[in-house]
Amino acid sequence: MGLLLPTLSWAQAIGGYAAGCQMNARALPASGPGFYVIRSTRERFYGQPPLIDYLQTLGQKTRQADLPPILVADIAKQRGGPFEYGHRSHQTGLDADIWLRPPPAQPSPRRLKNIKAVDMVDHRHYILNAHFRDPQRQLIALAAQDPRVSRIFVHPLIKNAMCKAYGDADWLGRLRPWFGHSSHFHVRLHCPKGDTLCEPQAQVPAGTGCGRELASWLNDKAGEITSGPRTPFRPTLPKQCVGWVR
Repeated sequence: MGLLLPTLSWAQAIGGYAAGCQMNARALPASGPGFYVIRSTRERFYGQPPLIDYLQTLGQKTRQADLPPILVADIAKQRGGPFEYGHRSHQTGLDADIWLRPPPAQPSPRRLKNIKAVDMVDHRHYILNAHFRDPQRQLIALAAQDPRVSRIFVHPLIKNAMCKAYGDADWLGRLRPWFGHSSHFHVRLHCPKGDTLCEPQAQVPAGTGCGRELASWLNDKAGEITSGPRTPFRPTLPKQCVGWVR
């Protein structure tokens, strides 16, 4: 048996979150303690080992906190790279979407395949609706406290609710207001240690992020869901990804 090429002998995130690929990704199991994978037919449940461990650990933490199991949606394709439709990021196995709704009472594979998202925002009045409650706050707080997290994208109104609930907690700065994200939150991990080809995102600004920046989003009512079809995103990939990504 020949030796594996050095670049293929270990897991690796290559390039940037919105222009990259991944080597030797791991698949998140369809279910485990405290979590379920949804929409698995898309085959977007592959990630780098730190992200897979993060999601499984988060599931265990939610279970210990007596919270509903988490619903994990898009992570990345097996080799990473851009999706045929949808996100621009999720290309290096370091991003994951977690829905804010609880799972159905009996989460069978059929129910999880056809499950619908639940919006936490009343977009007409630009307020959080009755679906956003303490379990959602606790889940986001648990997700944000892991030091492997670079940032978590949430709707500005959700960020505001977290600021009110958790005051000056040092992890609040990791919660970044962004467009959409009113039915799920998007976790992004730091580049793994030793992944020299992984391009990190800039550090989040110091502080909680509960001041002027958030106020500008709230005053402008930014963060609303954009409608209509999007052109597939086709970035220029690092040379290591060319020919590897399908």
